[in-house]
Parts: sequence; C-alpha cells; structure tokens
Amino acid sequence: MTQLIDPFGRKIEYLRLSITDRCDFRCVYCMSEDMTFLPRAQILTLEEIFTLAKVFSELGVNKIRITGGEPLVRNGALQLIEKLGQLPGLNELVMTTNGSQLDKFAEPLMAAGVKRLNISLDTLNAEKFRTITRNGDLKTVIKGIDAAKKAGFQRLKINAVILKDQNHNEIIDLVQFAIDQGIDISFIEEMPLGVVSDHDRSGAYYSSDLIRQDIEQQFTLLPSTEKTGGPSNYFQVQGAKTRVGFISPHSHNFCSTCNRVRLTVEGRLLLCLGNEHSVDLKQVLRANPGNEEIIKQSIINSMQIKPEKHEFVLSEQPVILRHMNVTGG
Repeated sequence: MTQLIDPFGRKIEYLRLSITDRCDFRCVYCMSEDMTFLPRAQILTLEEIFTLAKVFSELGVNKIRITGGEPLVRNGALQLIEKLGQLPGLNELVMTTNGSQLDKFAEPLMAAGVKRLNISLDTLNAEKFRTITRNGDLKTVIKGIDAAKKAGFQRLKINAVILKDQNHNEIIDLVQFAIDQGIDISFIEEMPLGVVSDHDRSGAYYSSDLIRQDIEQQFTLLPSTEKTGGPSNYFQVQGAKTRVGFISPHSHNFCSTCNRVRLTVEGRLLLCLGNEHSVDLKQVLRANPGNEEIIKQSIINSMQIKPEKHEFVLSEQPVILRHMNVTGG
C-alpha cells in the first residue's frame, strides 16, 4: 500500500472530513453572526465525499473524523456515515459534534460504526451557553450527552474552548462535570481562524498552562501515555476514569507530530490548519469522473506542499480568513 509521507517524514494516517459548513449554532469563536454559507453547487455531494474518503483509506489513512459545521444537520449524513463505517482499511471512525442532534442520532451512529464522539461544551451556565453559541439550548446538549452514554460509545469526550473573562472561571466545574459523567474532557486554546467581532483574541487568550494550574488547585493530574491519534496531550485525573486533555496550538505547538490533513466540504484538501496550502480535489474529481488513480496521485503529490508548522500570532489580524466552520472543526 502507498503511504502518505510529507517532506518532514510525518506519516499521514488521519483525515478530518467536513461534510457541511452549516450549523444550528453560531459559536462566537467559530463563525460570524451573519454567516453566509456555501451554495449547494460549491460543496461536495455525499457520493463525492465517500469516493474521496475511500481513496484516502486506500492510501493508508486509518482514522477518519467526521466534522462540520455540525455534521448531523446535513441531509443524508447518517447514510454516508454508514458507508464510511464499512471501509475495510479504517480502524477508527469518529465524530466531532455540538451535541444538539445526539438525542436522535446517538444509537444510529453507534450502529453505523462510529467509535468515539467529541462533543463541544464550553459552559454549564444556560444563559452563557446561549451567548457563546448565539442560539443554542444547553438542555438539548446535556440530553444528547446522556443519549450518547446510553448508546455505549468506546469513549466520549467534551471539547471546551476557553476564553478569558468568558468561561475561564468554569474550568473546575467542567472537569467535575466530566468526572461525574465518567467521560473525558479536552481544553482548547482558541484557533485564530476568520475575523470575529465578539471578542479580541489576544485579550481572550487563556493558555493551557493556566488551565492546568487552575485544575490542579482541586484535582491531581497524572501524566498519561494514552493517545487518540490527535493533538491532545492527556492526563489522568487521580481517582477517576476521566482523562483531561490539552490542545495547545499557541503555548505547546504540536506540529512536529502532525499526522493529519483536512478535507473541506467544498473539496479543498488543507495540508495544515494554520496555513492556506491546499489542493482542489473537487476540481480533480469532477474533471476525471470515475478515475480514482488520478485522484490518488493528486493526493500523493499534495504531500510535498504540507508545511512544517503553522504560525499563529494572536496580536495580529488572522492570516487565515476562513472561519472554523468552513475549515472543518
């Protein structure tokens, strides 16, 4: 089998696959309030998404994460996921979701072969939740987490983006919630993607080191060697099942071990979250219908432009103007 290896010797085995840029929330760090979504003609069909996922699996990618937007708002999402779950080369099919649709979809997703879920949850305060998401209902997400626990996924994890003076004083409460639920949690430094109007990113920055200091005032964190193939650096909470992860694109850059690429819903293969190096696979796909070898060669060739690292500078306007929902969460 041909392996995808970049110029820095990193083996690419993990594809983050966005199936929509649309979402039923409007989180302040993810998109602008008056977001314009991509017209249907510009996005990949579900059949095209499956074709590209299949090609990646034949090139050694053994983990696919379904992302969005909110992936479960796309019509036909479950049918696509069922097909992805049957790809022979795949060890792991996982998903990132805002949890709003899990009460309905948790059991079907489990049956389709999704092994783990990451569920975005930045606050346990219903009013603050509505402010951060602009229109979300906390009760619906909690109900979704309960449904996911009942469905029996291998692991569930909360993802919390921490912003200073917005939710940084809830870190202990979020860890305690994860412990009470018997699930994991990762704390994420905000990614400076797209222009946001609700806050100043440099002023809202709260580092993983500060988060860890806050947690250790109440809990003992033990170093863990466990990895999930992603960027989280994990610690075990002493006396609990819960692991605490830190995703630190600013304070502890994880580029040296990057094993990931992203496919946006408009068919751009992004070689790095924090750079615009990309290949238009939609154009290749539509210009060569049925010719998977040309698509494979385009993906193999794209490895040569995967950069060594990103350069995020919080004090400046974002170099990357695409929002997170367009990038693939």
